Amino acid sequence: MVRSDSIAITADVLVLGGGPAGTWAAYMAARAGCKVVLADKGYCGSSGATAASGTNLWQLHAQPEQREAEIAKFLARGSSLAKREWLQAVQAHTDHGTLELIRLGYPFPKDLNGQPIRQSLQGPEYMRLMRKTIQQAGVRILDHAPATRLLRDADGAGGAEGLLVQSEGAWRVVARSVVVATGGCAFLSGALGTNVLTGDGLLMAAEAGAALSGMEFSNEYGLASGFSSVTKNFFFLWATFTTEDGTVLEKRDKRSIARLLSRQPVYAVLDKADPSIQRAMRATQPIFFLPFDRMSIDPFTQRFPIALRLEGTVRGNGGIHLTGADCATTVPGLYAAGDAATRELVAGATTGGGSINASWAMTSGRIAGQAAASYALGLSPRRQAMHPAAEALEDHDHTLDAAAVERLIADVQAEVIPFERNLFRTVPGLHDSLGRLHALWRTTSRAASASPLARDRLRLREAAAMAATARWMYASALQRKESRGMHVLEDFPTERPELANRLLVSGLDEFAFRYEEQSQHDKKEVSR
Repeated sequence: MVRSDSIAITADVLVLGGGPAGTWAAYMAARAGCKVVLADKGYCGSSGATAASGTNLWQLHAQPEQREAEIAKFLARGSSLAKREWLQAVQAHTDHGTLELIRLGYPFPKDLNGQPIRQSLQGPEYMRLMRKTIQQAGVRILDHAPATRLLRDADGAGGAEGLLVQSEGAWRVVARSVVVATGGCAFLSGALGTNVLTGDGLLMAAEAGAALSGMEFSNEYGLASGFSSVTKNFFFLWATFTTEDGTVLEKRDKRSIARLLSRQPVYAVLDKADPSIQRAMRATQPIFFLPFDRMSIDPFTQRFPIALRLEGTVRGNGGIHLTGADCATTVPGLYAAGDAATRELVAGATTGGGSINASWAMTSGRIAGQAAASYALGLSPRRQAMHPAAEALEDHDHTLDAAAVERLIADVQAEVIPFERNLFRTVPGLHDSLGRLHALWRTTSRAASASPLARDRLRLREAAAMAATARWMYASALQRKESRGMHVLEDFPTERPELANRLLVSGLDEFAFRYEEQSQHDKKEVSR
C-alpha cells in the first residue's frame, strides 16, 4: 500500500549510499546521460566514515617502476588474493579521479613547485564538494532515506524501496540498474562515522541473490584513544606503548595489544614523532586531536589510555562479490562499490583500511557508475512488474518493540565485538557464537516492528543486517580452515596453499559456499 506522503520515482540508475563510492557512481552515471537518483541513509555529504575525518589516498608515482613497486607490495601482502589488474585500475582511477577533483575545485595543498599534492583528502571538504557536484550534474538526492529492500524481476535488479525517516513516509524507485554503495558493517561499535554502517547493503544484495566474498576477513579492529571514537592506526606508528606501571611493550601488533587489553589498561604516547611529523599529523587529521585538546592532553608528551574498536567489514575486506572488471554482481543490473563490495581484489586477506580503501572507493564508484549507466541505456524499456527481493521474509510471525530490538542488537554485538570471539578465533568458539547468531537471525528476520515509526522500523532492519553479516563472517571463517591475513584460526595456525582462492558465500537461512578458481594469470602472480 502506497502512502499519500510516499515518493515514487522512475530512473535509469539508482545509487544506494552517499559516501565517496556512491557519489562517484552517481556522477559518472549522470555524465553518461542517465537519469540518476541517489538515496542516502543519512545526509549525503556529511554521513559515513569518510565525511567524518580525513583520508589518505594510495600514493601516486609518475615513474612506471615506482608504480610497479607499489603493486608488487600489495600483491605480496595480499596473501595471494589480490589481483594485479585491479591494482592497476586503482592507480589509473585515483589518478584520473584526483585530477577531476582539482577541476571541480578541491583545494589540494601544493608542493614547492606549485603542483597539487594528491595524497590525502579532508572528508568534510571532499564530501561537500561531491554533493555539490552530483547536484549540478542533475542527480536527485533523497536524504535520510535508508533503503530496506531491492526490487527485481526475472531479468534482475530494478530499483529499491525504503523509508523517509524525517517525514515518516516511504519511497520507491524503479530503475534499470542499481549500484549498492552503502558501506560496510561495524556493528555499531562506536568507531567514528560508522553509526550508519550496519551491513544493510549486504543483506539487500543477498536477498536479491548476490554472493558475498571475503567475509572471513572482517575482524579488523582500529586503534583509538580510550576516550575517543577516532581510529587512526597510522599515527600509532610513532607511539610507545606501555602498561599501567610504565613497562614498555616489546610486541606492538594488535593481537598482542588485544591480549593485554583483555587483562589490564594499555597506554600510548606519540613520542617518536618529531616536530615536522607532529605538524603534518595535525594538518592532515585535525579531528584526531580534538578530544586531546578538549582534555588538555598533549599526546606527543603525555601518555593516554588506548582502545581497539571493531571496524568489521569497514576496514576488513568482506563484501558483495564482483564478477568482473565492471563491478557487476551475480545479479544482472546490480553493481557494488566501496566498502559494500569485497576489497580482496586490491588488499587480499589484509586490511583494506587507509589509503587503498579510499582509492578503492573512488575507483569502484567510478567503474560501477559507468557500468550501471551502460547497462541501463542498453536495456530494453520493457520490464516486468517489480517486486521486493526475498518476498518470503515479508511474512512476519511476531512483532518486536524498540526495547527488544535494542537487546537483540546488544546480543549480536556480544558475539562479534569481544576479542575472544572475533579476533582470537577457534573452531569451537565460532560454532558456539554461530549457533546464537542463527537464533538471532531467525528472530530479527521474521519480525515486524511493533512501532509504526520509521526510525524503529529501520532499527529492526539494522538488527537483521548485523545478524546476517555476523553469520556470513563466522560461517566463512569455519569454511577457511587455515590462518591467512587477518583471519587467524588458532586451531589451524598455518596458511594452506591449496586455499589461496576467494571464498564465496550465498544464501540467507542456509548458506552455499564455493572457492573461486584462480585464472592462469593469478597463478603466475602467486608464483612470483
